[in-house]
Amino acid sequence: MSNKESQLKNIVLQREFRMVWISLALFVCVFVIEAYFLSSLFILVEACLFCIVFTFLFASVYTAARTSKKSGIGLDDLKSVLNWFDDAVIVYDDHFKAIFFNPVAERLFKIKADVILGHTFVPQDMERAGWQTLIQVIFSSLAPRVIVRSKEGEFPEIVDLSFTDPIFEFRVTTAPVVEENGKTLVFMKIIRDHTAEMSALRSNTEFVTVASHQLRGPLTNINWALQTLEGSAQINDSDKLIITTAASAGRNLLRRIDEILSVAKMDEGHFGYIFEEANLVEFLGKVLNDILPQARAVGVKIYLDRPSVDLPRVTIDPKQLSIAVVNIMENAIRYNVANGEVIVKIAKLEDKPFIAVSIRDTGIGIPEESIKKLFTKFFRADNAEKSQTEGSGLGLYIAKGIINAHGGEISAKSELNRGTIITFTIPTDPSLVPKREIGSEYF
Repeated sequence: MSNKESQLKNIVLQREFRMVWISLALFVCVFVIEAYFLSSLFILVEACLFCIVFTFLFASVYTAARTSKKSGIGLDDLKSVLNWFDDAVIVYDDHFKAIFFNPVAERLFKIKADVILGHTFVPQDMERAGWQTLIQVIFSSLAPRVIVRSKEGEFPEIVDLSFTDPIFEFRVTTAPVVEENGKTLVFMKIIRDHTAEMSALRSNTEFVTVASHQLRGPLTNINWALQTLEGSAQINDSDKLIITTAASAGRNLLRRIDEILSVAKMDEGHFGYIFEEANLVEFLGKVLNDILPQARAVGVKIYLDRPSVDLPRVTIDPKQLSIAVVNIMENAIRYNVANGEVIVKIAKLEDKPFIAVSIRDTGIGIPEESIKKLFTKFFRADNAEKSQTEGSGLGLYIAKGIINAHGGEISAKSELNRGTIITFTIPTDPSLVPKREIGSEYF
């Protein structure tokens, strides 16, 4: 068969031609019946008219089908592509009827495609032997632990699922396949198996966590002893200065250990959030009042620019959000100049369900090339290291994680030797707060 004949065969067998073949079959039936009752002349005229109509219909459908063939890929072509995916792929319709189950999915869930195809998934399928993990992937709310990575109600929907029996770590992306007219054809789930990577990460995190806890206990006792000696009247001034310096170093070291523990918990998704409704202005006022003595000790003034109108209440975890604000404020104080200022401004964003908090200092600023790295782990700008030798580079990384967990965003603007503005947002709509660690005691 030539290429043209093969191309013609592929086109006329497409589903678009069903109407053409049905019309032809109906005409043949009518033609046979009428042959018994009508004159041959009338039948001949009718046949000529039908041939004209059929030719026009065939040409129109053929042109449309050929254009469609050139401009896109069919379902069979799409299945061929998905068969080569490194990730498991499941396709189902809006009634959860399975349409496609690629070989990787067969190996991952240990179920053959011919068992799955045509089946309509329901939550009760969890009771089927060997189907539990698959159904928990299809209906992610049934999984033991879920971390939602995308905004609620938006596609693609991205969730991380954790299983204990057997142990699996999946990142599941769900997206609709939509026609040009906006009609949803099917839904596609792509399941990426992160079990090996997460196991390695968890081993590293467990080592860091255990080591940090082992260090924290003895260090707390050392700090307590140093504080006791620091307040003793029997210590002379020269020895007291040594003890005071050692006590300050011990406190700083203890804080670094706490930061490392916080990062380990964040990386595992176990930072622990207990959300409640709060007045953000009152909350920030309390946090700033607690940090005021630290600012006064180095000659930095703090101002709170309160909004002129009442702001809507927000959903926050006061304990964790205070850690984020303190980390930002301490940087604004530490890298400020003598007699410098820190101004905290709170305002409702126009036409958006968010409150913006900006923290502006009059400090050393941040080089332009360092701005994009500012919220990454262990990063410190060169001028910051020269100004203050101490620092872990974790404070803003932790702050960013906490702000993101509240459904907000954080950004920075800076000018060398003129100061820095750190701005973060907090949603006023509780539905914008990501549902983290569903199935745990934290939310």
